[in-house]
This record gives sequence, C-alpha cells and structure tokens, in this order.
Amino acid sequence: MQKDQEFLDYVIKALVDDPSQVKTSRTVDEMGVLLTLEVGAADMGKIIGRQGNTAKAIRTLLRVVGMKNNSRVNLKINEPVGGLKSPERMAQEAPAVPPVTPNSKTVDEAMADLKLG
Repeated sequence: MQKDQEFLDYVIKALVDDPSQVKTSRTVDEMGVLLTLEVGAADMGKIIGRQGNTAKAIRTLLRVVGMKNNSRVNLKINEPVGGLKSPERMAQEAPAVPPVTPNSKTVDEAMADLKLG
C-alpha cells in the first residue's frame, strides 16, 4: 500500500462510524493516481460533509500528499448500494410516463397547431 492510500485509509476510518466497511483501491495511469473510496451508506454523509466541504478538504490533503511524492492524486467516492443515486432507488423515484388520453395530439398535430396563418 502506498503512502497516499495509507493516508486516505487513516483519515476516512477516523471519520466514519463503521471502519470495517471502508475500502480503498489505487490505480495509476497517464493522468496520475486515482484513489477510489467506498464506505457504508450510513457514513456517506460524514465523508461528503455539508456542501461537500469534507470531501473537498480530503481531496486537497491528498493533492498535498501527492505533491510531496511528485504525483497527481485524485479521489473518486463511489456511491454505496442503497445510497441516494443507486439504480434501485432511482427506479423507484423515476417519474411515471403520463398516460396517453384520447385528447392527446401527436407531435405533427401539435406542430401544425403552432403554425399561424
């Protein structure tokens, strides 16, 4: 485990209520280092913070750690299963398609109505 990943593990585990659910992974490519973070759904708010301020601070600290090691470090925070943006939850909250009624017009009919004169 590299210093930047160790640092992220240490900070995140100190912030959350359930450190056993914290998972980090590290990949390196031509853009630099990408650290990916996963935490439990209940701890996501602690990591993001009000208006994302905690997440911004963590990213800033990771950039400083990266500069010390001559690398560009970015952080990706994965949405937990059952979180606000999970596919299951989005499907439940998706707006229903309005039913077609006999008075509904086709697109062509509506466009013809808009043409004046």
